[in-house]
Amino acid sequence: MNLKHGLIALVLIAFALPAWAQDAASTPAQPAGGTTSATDTTAAPVVTSEPVEPAPTPVVDGASTDAAAADASTDATGEAKPADQPSTDASASSEFKTLDQDVQGLKKDVLDLNRELFVLEEELLYPADTQVAFFISMDVGAFFGLDTITLKVDNKEVANYLYTTRETLALLKGGVQRVYVGNLKVGEHELVAFFTGKGPNQRDYKRGATLKFTKGVGAKYLELKISDKVIKEQPEFIIKEWE
Repeated sequence: MNLKHGLIALVLIAFALPAWAQDAASTPAQPAGGTTSATDTTAAPVVTSEPVEPAPTPVVDGASTDAAAADASTDATGEAKPADQPSTDASASSEFKTLDQDVQGLKKDVLDLNRELFVLEEELLYPADTQVAFFISMDVGAFFGLDTITLKVDNKEVANYLYTTRETLALLKGGVQRVYVGNLKVGEHELVAFFTGKGPNQRDYKRGATLKFTKGVGAKYLELKISDKVIKEQPEFIIKEWE
């Protein structure tokens, strides 16, 4: 009897085990802290597919535009920027023209003043009573090309000048050069001039000229003239006094 009852119990347990396993698999696991309420609000948010309208752009009226312009006209230091000035090209051109005329007038005044100072200096350094001056000129110059000139007054050298090609051409065109100006006392004096250069056939040429003159009261002017002597095909050196 007991064996029969044991077999029946084993059969019942065998049929009951699958049902219990299925119930355990279908039941969700519960947290350790207790049961979950039916009104739990932790569900994921619902995402809709409706388009989102952009925010409206604010309308800028005239007043706001003026305010923005006012802000733009103010620099970083808070000071207002100066407004653009009208074009002044015409007035600037007139001012420059007037300034140029003033400068030209000033240059002329300076030249006139310099000339007057030069004359005054000569009058102070070389008074008319003791002044003596020597000048040089050339006529034709076919037989002589001037290089240097040396002047001696009473055996004392007073001038030694080296000429350039440009200066020689100026003399040939009729120019007159003041070689020396100085002071001499009243009385008898002797002038000796030495000329060096290229003579006929481009040979080195040196000639001298001598003149004795009397220095009286007042200025004395003498001219050293170089001319061609066609008959002899030689240069001629003459010293003459200016009356």
